[in-house]
Amino acid sequence: MRIKALLALTVIAGSLSACATATRLDAAGDVHDLLIAIRDNDRAAFEAHVDRQALKYQIESRLMDEARQRGGQSNGVMALAALAAGPLADVAGEALIRPETFHAAASYYGYTPDRPIPGRVAIASALRPVGDGRVCAAKKDGPCMLTFTQEGSTWRLSSFDPQAANLHLKR
Repeated sequence: MRIKALLALTVIAGSLSACATATRLDAAGDVHDLLIAIRDNDRAAFEAHVDRQALKYQIESRLMDEARQRGGQSNGVMALAALAAGPLADVAGEALIRPETFHAAASYYGYTPDRPIPGRVAIASALRPVGDGRVCAAKKDGPCMLTFTQEGSTWRLSSFDPQAANLHLKR
């Protein structure tokens, strides 16, 4: 009986591992395309592989968090921040969500203009599942710099860690 249970657990674990590998390999093709778009400053290809709305929402949330930290529980400060966060996120999004901004992140991973972009298998090894069907790009045990979400048949950049990627808003 124990052998059957152990065998069943082994099969389930193997299936889950294969699924995670297939997901990472699938996502790696679109991550590869995004890296090439960043390297080549190809705005059309870049736009096809980023979720601009998700990234702007992330910027807006970050602005609200900063206002909360600086303003404490002041209702006036939070009301003003809520009014300003959307338009500020739109402006910041237009300034930040473009290929040139992500050159630092690409360089961090070793994808510099003088080196070829690795293939899908190499990129897949740098991706790890983070739940909800998303994957993130990270160096070994490092932080998740870029997170990708599948929309239809395309994996799109849906969030980024600005500190890890050296993408700071100037204060």
